Amino acid sequence: MPTFWLVVLLLALSALGFAMGRRRALASAGGNPRNLHSLPNYYGANVAMSTAVPALAILAIWLLVQPIVIENRVSALIPETSIPENTSLSLVMSDVRRLAEGLDEAVNQSVLTQKQSFALDSATSDIRSDLGAVGVALGSEVRPEVLEAAQSYRQLSSSGATLMTVVAVLSALVGFFLAYRNSDKEFRARNVVERGVMALLVLAASLAILTTVGIVLSMFFETMNFFGLHNWRDFFFGATWAPNFRGDSELSILPLLWGTLYISAIALMVAVPVGLFAAIYLSEYAGSAVRAFAKPLLEILAGIPTIVYGLFALLTVGPLLLKLFGQGENGVFGLTWMSGATSVLTAGVVMGIMLIPFVSSLSDDIINAVPQALRDGSLGLGATKSETVRQVVLPAALPGIVGAILLAASRAIGETMIVVMGAGAIAKFSGNPFESMTTITTRIVSQLTGDTDFASPETLVAFALGLSLFVLTLGLNVLALYIVRKYREQYD
Repeated sequence: MPTFWLVVLLLALSALGFAMGRRRALASAGGNPRNLHSLPNYYGANVAMSTAVPALAILAIWLLVQPIVIENRVSALIPETSIPENTSLSLVMSDVRRLAEGLDEAVNQSVLTQKQSFALDSATSDIRSDLGAVGVALGSEVRPEVLEAAQSYRQLSSSGATLMTVVAVLSALVGFFLAYRNSDKEFRARNVVERGVMALLVLAASLAILTTVGIVLSMFFETMNFFGLHNWRDFFFGATWAPNFRGDSELSILPLLWGTLYISAIALMVAVPVGLFAAIYLSEYAGSAVRAFAKPLLEILAGIPTIVYGLFALLTVGPLLLKLFGQGENGVFGLTWMSGATSVLTAGVVMGIMLIPFVSSLSDDIINAVPQALRDGSLGLGATKSETVRQVVLPAALPGIVGAILLAASRAIGETMIVVMGAGAIAKFSGNPFESMTTITTRIVSQLTGDTDFASPETLVAFALGLSLFVLTLGLNVLALYIVRKYREQYD
């Protein structure tokens, strides 16, 4: 049974359990809800939760664990002698998975029967044309060991799906009947349901923490593998970024870190003044009608996909800057500082535009949180509106504004698409904002793109870069939260 329909079945059993549990509780009380310990809906909710929650938990864990188990079992069937030179077991397994999924799709579209799909022979069957008919393209001829591994993969997946369905349905039925049997007037259904809801809330709150821990650990272990193959001193203190998949590589984070901080600094020089002035105007000078129109319009910038900003940088801002600073005597200023449309300035300006709503919206909320009594006291002493803003409101809101700027900085450091399309891909030290540079996020994408060996330092370096970027942005976020909390304690 497909997973979707299995979930539908479990939810249907849960809904049936709710109705039957409620009905049984009322029957045990002689039809009078006053004789029940809890409201009738609690009895129904108890049966519904006992039916759905354990089964769905089993289903989720099974879907996470089964691919790992199947991957390990199938990979053990592939002999090392059958792995082509200049490739790895992980690449062979990707071919196995693609072939297995293609055969299943061919069966679903009736191009092949189930019996035919398991009887295929790579020497006598045109597997590529069969899978091409269902939209699955294979890059090379199917080797016998890959086909055998794919058939084992399909068989194990089918058996696992069947066993998963049986276990999940049995778990749901067991929970259904146990909870249904307990649905009598003396049962404390409300207490059980509230404890169950509390457990679900704790689990939901823990998922974010567990996800963060999982991300950090996955990057940490791969980073350790990288430092086992590459000198950590070269990574942290070297001056050159020159990956070479066929020989020795120089993999230093410093040129990438310089490009990241340089582009982020230009972005903040654009976003902070514009965003802060917009926030001051909206909170202190704009009327209610203007504010109701202007603030949502300004915050639309935050909802634009970053790929759109990247296209804007590539097609509009970059050519405009090139016309101004890179056309020589024919240019507007007669300058030849830029050699192409991609530059630090191009990416920084567009990224600054993207960050304006982050700075303006947070700063506006912080300025509005300053007590009105401070404004009234300043105006009562004879200060003008502008003097009150400069000498009272902004100093009071300064810690929160600094926190907003740091949050915007962490957002700028983690940006990828704008840098890929607007800044170029050259890792170097330079102070010229009209030259092309690159950032840490861009290099992470580049190092993990393509069919590369995951055991090579040129690929594993992406995890070291990711962990370094995580530590940098985490530090900025912690600092920003500390400043904002200190501000709230002082002015609440």
